[in-house]
Amino acid sequence: ISEVVVFHCPKCNSTNVVRNGKNRAGSQQFLCRDCKKSAVMYPQNRRTEADKEQILAAYHERPSMRGIARIYHIGRGTLKELLKKSREQATIQQSLLPAKADDVLELDEVWSFVLVLTAKYWLWTALCRRTRQIVAFVIGDRSAETCQKLWNKIPEAYRHCHTFSDFRDAYQKVFPKETHRSVGKDSGLTNHTERWNCTLHQKLARYVRKTLSFSKKAYMHHLVTRWFIVEYNLSILNNHVF
Repeated sequence: ISEVVVFHCPKCNSTNVVRNGKNRAGSQQFLCRDCKKSAVMYPQNRRTEADKEQILAAYHERPSMRGIARIYHIGRGTLKELLKKSREQATIQQSLLPAKADDVLELDEVWSFVLVLTAKYWLWTALCRRTRQIVAFVIGDRSAETCQKLWNKIPEAYRHCHTFSDFRDAYQKVFPKETHRSVGKDSGLTNHTERWNCTLHQKLARYVRKTLSFSKKAYMHHLVTRWFIVEYNLSILNNHVF
């Protein structure tokens, strides 16, 4: 008795598949010549949706990707795919509570780096004082051009809001003079965004300045930051403690 098994690519269902060596665990891998997907042919440890949520929840508590891989016996490539797919349909706008006429935005920047300390990346955020949600963010340098990108990403419903920031010139050049005010930290008018910065440092090791868990690529830096902010906003939207 002979039996022929036809292997289909789990992504595109193509049969144009070839063997692609073995991974470190000795499992056979495949390569789809049509969609270029490469993975293990017959995964032995299929994780449930609850397992995936638990892994992502653990990543909120500042471990590195290597640490998560060691604890949960998951490949870093698989973890990256989980991060990509998590809330992939959700956007910042979809995670926000409805805006109100008297809302106030607090603006700030957080320093980080990618690969080397000299490659500085600044996370610009606009936080709603009432909801504590991040209504817009952008990652770039500390120029007025990046500040303009932040203004462009602020939803239309929040464009009328009064805004408070530090004395950086970029804010004064971009944000409307009628509604924007530059203040010092001792004024207490940017306390909420400063507190959110502490949450960011506590939850994501990528934003801790003296750490080995820094981002190696700008793409992953932006991906994880966006994922974190969407999860943070959704936790408030769903009345959960973050």
